[in-house]
Amino acid sequence: MEKNAAVAPYKTVFLTLFFFFALSLAKAQLLDSVALAAAPTYTNLQEALKEPDQVLKLVLRKQHLKAFPNEILRLKKLQYLDISKNSISELPDSIGVLKDLQYFACSKTGLKTLPKEIGKLENLSYLNLNQNDLQYLPPQIGNLEKLQILDLWSNSFEEYPNTLSGLKSLRVIDLRNILISEETQTNLKGQMPHAIVHMSPSCKCKW
Repeated sequence: MEKNAAVAPYKTVFLTLFFFFALSLAKAQLLDSVALAAAPTYTNLQEALKEPDQVLKLVLRKQHLKAFPNEILRLKKLQYLDISKNSISELPDSIGVLKDLQYFACSKTGLKTLPKEIGKLENLSYLNLNQNDLQYLPPQIGNLEKLQILDLWSNSFEEYPNTLSGLKSLRVIDLRNILISEETQTNLKGQMPHAIVHMSPSCKCKW
């Protein structure tokens, strides 16, 4: 009885150390921007699916896709995804399972809506949604605390969520080629005081 009591504190310490080791190991799996740029690039989804646990970077630009390929969601360790210049009007709600995703480009696809689950991509640092048909951003966009660059150039936004103030790491946001009133421009800059906010000259419009 006394022997077990003496061992218990050591067991607790061991389990605590193991937990923090496992946590640090999980974080270490995320590549920095230089290493990610140099990582092997898969350009064929079927080839990538042959070894899904090895795929960190997938580029499917200009592949005549008519919808988001749900098979991509099987690539659990994916950190870089580019599906630009296809015909993808919506993203699946399950996009949030790609927890390691750091770079996501979905520009010029005809994207009309953005699911609220985009806010679950907790490691996202770069998001490119330019030249689409988006009219609003879900409030959950503000959950992306690691997001540094947000490219929304040339969309059709009619409103902007107050949660943009939650983008604590944001360095650059591009809102050019979008009709935005002077009042809204001022409000947006106030929400993101530490970011460079690119906007076209304000319109004399009120929504």
